Amino acid sequence: MKLYHGSNMKVKVPKVRRNLRALDFGAGFYLTSSESQAIRWAKIVTERKRAGQATLNVYGVSDDLLGELNILNFEVASDEWLDFVVANRKGTLVENPYDLVIGPVANDSTLPVINLYIDGIYDKKKAVEELLPQNLTDQYALLTEKAIGLLAFERSELL
Repeated sequence: MKLYHGSNMKVKVPKVRRNLRALDFGAGFYLTSSESQAIRWAKIVTERKRAGQATLNVYGVSDDLLGELNILNFEVASDEWLDFVVANRKGTLVENPYDLVIGPVANDSTLPVINLYIDGIYDKKKAVEELLPQNLTDQYALLTEKAIGLLAFERSELL
C-alpha cells in the first residue's frame, strides 16, 4: 500500500508530532491514501508556515505488517467517529490505546458541522447526516513509534 504525506519539506524519517493543536485522531504522523489530498495539504502547510517548499512524501507499508498494530478503523463519518474526533479536538480523550487510527478527515467543509455539534446546535444524528454526503478523503494517523516503524520512505517530490 502507498501512503502520502504533504509537507513543506522532505520527511524521510517521520516522527510522532506532539502538536499543541488538537487533531482529529490525536498526536501523531498523518498520511492519506489520496495523492491529491496530500498535494493540497502540502500547499496549505507551506503557505501557513511561509517556509520551505510544498513537498509530497511517499511511503510504502506492507499490508501484512499492519496486522502487528492495534488499529481503529472508521469506514465512514459515524457516531463513533464524531465522538472520537470531538474528544481529540477538545483534548478530553482520556486514553488512546491505538497505534493507528484510520478514517475520514475532518476538513474545512466538515469543521462547521463539528463545531455546531460541539456547541449543541446540532445533535449527533443531525451532525452525522450532514457529514455523510461530503465524500471525505481518508487519513491514517500513526500514533506510536511502532506504527511509524512500519513505513518505508520511497521518495519525495517538490511540487
